[in-house]
Amino acid sequence: MTKEERELRREQREHMKRMEAAAKEAGRGPIDVPFLLLVLLLTGVGLIMLLSASFPSAYYESGDPLYYFKRQAAFATLGLAAMVVIGRINYARFRGVAKIALGISIALLVAVIIPGVGITSHGATRWLGIPGTTMRFQPSEIAKIAVVLFFSSMICTYKDQMQTIRYGVVPFMVITGGIVILLMLEPHLSASIIIMALAIVMMFVGGIKLSYLLIGMGGAGALLLIAGKFVPYVHKRIVSWRDPFADTSAAGYQIVQSLYSIGSGGFLGLGLGQSRQKYLYLPEEHNDYIFSIVCEELGYVGAVAILILFALLICRGYWIAAHSPDRYSFLVGVGITTLLSIQVFLNIAVVTNLIPCTGISLPFFSYGGTALLMQLGEMGIILSISRDIPTKKAGYHPILQAVSAARAA
Repeated sequence: MTKEERELRREQREHMKRMEAAAKEAGRGPIDVPFLLLVLLLTGVGLIMLLSASFPSAYYESGDPLYYFKRQAAFATLGLAAMVVIGRINYARFRGVAKIALGISIALLVAVIIPGVGITSHGATRWLGIPGTTMRFQPSEIAKIAVVLFFSSMICTYKDQMQTIRYGVVPFMVITGGIVILLMLEPHLSASIIIMALAIVMMFVGGIKLSYLLIGMGGAGALLLIAGKFVPYVHKRIVSWRDPFADTSAAGYQIVQSLYSIGSGGFLGLGLGQSRQKYLYLPEEHNDYIFSIVCEELGYVGAVAILILFALLICRGYWIAAHSPDRYSFLVGVGITTLLSIQVFLNIAVVTNLIPCTGISLPFFSYGGTALLMQLGEMGIILSISRDIPTKKAGYHPILQAVSAARAA
């Protein structure tokens, strides 16, 4: 075969690859409508509840009762647009940027703890400011999705070696440990717990030996116990959790006010907008403790309805992951859905005093532009995966059939 013939063959193969890629993109199915509707419904209800919960503190702090609502609505609009755009991108492309995303998130976490760079609020330095604006964001939100994308890619790379310590344990523990250390230096206990829980789930789904997993879970539990004993702010929160009514004016004040809010709602609630606790009694009523206002205004019935919506969204997310076409999309789908479920569980557990108080927002409801933007972007990735779920007619596509016939010829 001459050099010209080899070059012609190479060009033909490359042309066929381009045609096949275009055919696959053209053959992608529609997004998962039930999942999309649940996201839109939760986002809409979340904005309504944020408006109701935030207007007293917004008026008190800025003179504009719509201050928090307008900012959150703007981020919700951007987030929904991002979700639509990301939903149209082939999810496989995110594997190529996973390492970059992890590197950027670690760099931002390091920047937060540099004196004079990070922004401190309520005794914790968790934010970075955007130059030229009054906006700020939490790098921990970026770290969460970066861990999902990178761990999914790494598990696919080491899929046949996940039961070894060298490839199935050490790299995951090193990355997780490094991120947790940076988060605890802020300090940011809730994000540390989420990252550790997320890493454990990803390693389990990736095929790690059960014995290694149990050892890792034991190690994570030991770290939390040590933190509860020797880290002052963690120990203080555990003490107030065990008996919040022992100091209702200081350490236990927030959780006591939260329980008052939940209890005063009763079965049907006081009515939308009728909460009394939001009038500067309950701290962070528009943020971490917004579910307490939900219970007060909508009652047991409304709170259960919202929890059912979250449960349906989480179940649908796992369904999409279970029906995904390949290992990478399965891992990403499981990771993002698990991240959502962990955050919902921890927030509800905190406001009801099932676990010690720690700052964690309720997805789609709590005030926070960065968090909402990232959450809706993550939902976009799930929607992208849903477009490649095989259907009854997925076995036939005219363009794919033409490409296959050409390759056979």
